[in-house]
Amino acid sequence: MSPIQLPESREDAVLLDRADPLASRRDLFALPPDVTYLVGHSLGPAAHSALQRVQDAAARDWADGLVRSWNSAGWIDLPARVGARLAELIGARSHEVVVCDSVTVNLFKLAVSTLPLAGHRSIAVCEDEFPTDRYIAKGMAEHLDIPVDIYRRKDEPAVLAKGGVVLKSAVHFRDGLVADMTADEAVVAASGGVIIWDLSHATGVMDLALNNAGARFAVGCTYKYLNGGPGAPSFLYAREDVADRLRTPLPGWLGHAEPFAFAAEYEPAEGVARFVAGTPNILSLAALDGALDAFDGVSLGDLRHKAMALGALCVSRAEAMGLQIQCPADPADRGGHVSLSHPDGYAVVQALAADGILADFRTPTTIRFGFSPLFISHTEVWDMMDRLQNILDNRLWDRPEFKHRQKVT
Repeated sequence: MSPIQLPESREDAVLLDRADPLASRRDLFALPPDVTYLVGHSLGPAAHSALQRVQDAAARDWADGLVRSWNSAGWIDLPARVGARLAELIGARSHEVVVCDSVTVNLFKLAVSTLPLAGHRSIAVCEDEFPTDRYIAKGMAEHLDIPVDIYRRKDEPAVLAKGGVVLKSAVHFRDGLVADMTADEAVVAASGGVIIWDLSHATGVMDLALNNAGARFAVGCTYKYLNGGPGAPSFLYAREDVADRLRTPLPGWLGHAEPFAFAAEYEPAEGVARFVAGTPNILSLAALDGALDAFDGVSLGDLRHKAMALGALCVSRAEAMGLQIQCPADPADRGGHVSLSHPDGYAVVQALAADGILADFRTPTTIRFGFSPLFISHTEVWDMMDRLQNILDNRLWDRPEFKHRQKVT
């Protein structure tokens, strides 16, 4: 991977954009011209192909094809077919990924079904993990009457060596810290433990290479960097050598080996297909399938390099402005988002929004900027930091309307 070039002026940023192999991908998205969209780590924008695929699925396949579209439009195969496309982005084999349900549901399925594989019958999650992961760990422990370990980051080596089931993010939602998947998998391979990776803040911006890292189990969402749309379904990965050993705690009709045999007893489908529970959300799957077109022919190395470069530019400018950095200093240790801190972070984010720059806020003081490499440019980041400096220097955030908390931050 080539060294990261930090522009020293707006003109330098323009030159970097001209040489960017991903620059033309921006045209694939229906982005408003007056918005700088830095929240792709929360909800990706609409790709033109995603909107068209939803239109086709609704107006043609549903309205005209009706029930015939389960066969004629291939609806029944969408969870596996879209999963195979996702597999390329996470470094898995095409038959090891299926798209279904939500991250919460898929975490539960994998956590329960992998428990018999663990050397120690327990579940663990870091105290600062994303709330969903902590809630699932606690709920599962209560449901199955097993120990749960809500551990501190510094204690993680001992937790991995214990040999239980561990829920862990590949990229941390708050500070963007990238996990060393290969090293962690080596530890649990020796201890008899299991890691279920949460790829929600990693897929689409990292070169994950799950198979090469030794990862056996993972889940992730598709509405962030994958741009699948609000409420887009989750995906589930189980490595081929262990998938058939898993018994899903939510055996559903479409996870049966022969669903249209209408058998009295459940017989799991082969591999990850057993984790499809209920009827898939066809319109959401169609949108996701269309959104993935934006990644066709894209080098994962180019994605990763540009995300690091955009983040490095933001951090460099933020340090010069005296802002507190809440993410790793080394770009290689960060995912696709940068976290800064300001005592009035929420109001700053609202002031940015009023200026056409969308970022997000995480309590108590964190401002997050997501740098989706498919549609964000170096010039946009440079301009955004100029406008952020103006907001801070002139206290433009210090207005009552910017301090009123909305439900979604």
